[in-house]
Amino acid sequence: MQRQTPKMLFATVNPVGFPEAELLIFNEKLSEEIGLGKIENPDDTAFLFGNYIPPQIKTYATAYAGHQFGNWAGQLGDGRAIFFGEIENNSGQKTEIQWKGAGATPYSRHADGRAVLRSSVREYLMSEAMHHLKIPTTRALSLALTKEDVVRDIMYDGNPAAEQGAVIMRTAETFLRFGHFELLSAQKEIETLQKLTDFIIENYFPEIQSVGNQKYKDFFEEISRRTAHLMVEWFRVGFVHGVMNTDNMSVLGLTVDYGPFSMIDEYDLNFTPNTTDLPGKRYAFGKQGQISQWNLWQLANALFPLIQDEKFLELILNDYSFYFWEKHDEMLAKKFGFGKVLKSDEKFFTDWQQMMHDLHLDHTLFFSELEKRNQNPDVSEFLQKASYQIPSSENEFRLSEFFSIYQNRLSENTILKEESLSLMKENNPKFILRNYLLFECIEELETGKTDLLNKILQALEKPYQEIFPEFSQKCPEKYSGIVGCSMLSCSS
Repeated sequence: MQRQTPKMLFATVNPVGFPEAELLIFNEKLSEEIGLGKIENPDDTAFLFGNYIPPQIKTYATAYAGHQFGNWAGQLGDGRAIFFGEIENNSGQKTEIQWKGAGATPYSRHADGRAVLRSSVREYLMSEAMHHLKIPTTRALSLALTKEDVVRDIMYDGNPAAEQGAVIMRTAETFLRFGHFELLSAQKEIETLQKLTDFIIENYFPEIQSVGNQKYKDFFEEISRRTAHLMVEWFRVGFVHGVMNTDNMSVLGLTVDYGPFSMIDEYDLNFTPNTTDLPGKRYAFGKQGQISQWNLWQLANALFPLIQDEKFLELILNDYSFYFWEKHDEMLAKKFGFGKVLKSDEKFFTDWQQMMHDLHLDHTLFFSELEKRNQNPDVSEFLQKASYQIPSSENEFRLSEFFSIYQNRLSENTILKEESLSLMKENNPKFILRNYLLFECIEELETGKTDLLNKILQALEKPYQEIFPEFSQKCPEKYSGIVGCSMLSCSS
């Protein structure tokens, strides 16, 4: 039963179970990392679908609140996530495990708590792709077909349709988010807020050894630092989350809740993949740093009863922009193969952004082509490979001018050419999980084919190598404007 649960952080709830479920993917490497080990007997997979729960385990869903699209939404919570529990590996590292799509919880807000194959495939593959790109993220342990039909209105336009149901099992060190703290603070449950914060610090922030109010100050400062680093990493690979509500922000600085996300194809700071976000583009690619700061202000308000120092919070939050842009420029310098950031680089980066926009260049292909053609790029061939615009002499001249400026900047490098190229190789992926690939993969899976899925699983494990050259291409024009590919809704 969906309900408010005041003064409670969780509610026990059982997954519905799916007796006919069929395992589609099992992440054996992750299973071994977290301490589950290999699963050799098919009967041992029942827990992945919620069909078997050891008697000593109580499964539960958590309550949290949040600001959605800038507005206070009150109590939210795990609407289709149910915690199976926590496991510890031989190194003492603990991991939380939860189902997504295993049935309704008290926080489902009149929804069914199920998930469809489309959104489940997207989350499984993208969370694993982000992990191999070396970006902090939740991860996916398994993906299974439930053999149930689930009705969804993909574009919220009054045209619901039945889709194949699925359930995934995902993992994280913890799934706690800004919204957990917002809920307790809004309910004025300050004692519970303090207990939760103490628990988090003790278990997930061992570097914090301070006491009293200083402990909570250090906690907030560290969350701010981790959040800034996550945003910079998103910019590095061109990831757009699509729905950066405060309830989708991890206190550990993880990428969490893969809904209407996208990797950018054509470089566009105003791009949002989320149809719900189209009017104001609040969560557009170029605004993610700014929105993360706004979200941190909401967390600061929630933690204020513990910190009790307004000037401190203002200082940390005002410094956030400077820290973010410092790290952002350091990241861009590495992508270009610069040993360090120079004063002149601010103009270089700004001019580069404008050129990317004007010439409709692909973000990933630009850097992979730049790495290949570092010394003597053929501008015509470069544009053919990386631009979404018909090549012109004006564009060739513009790009040629940029390359001349770039070569002059490389001559100021304080590192060797080999080190410069190494920086580029480490920071510029050759493979990104583009939405059109996910779209094609989902279409195949819905007909029972797994060939593309298996190729993608191989490619995403080595994103800094070009394993399948056919994946290193611009988004085909035929996918422009396609529902579920170029644009998605929050039901995605």
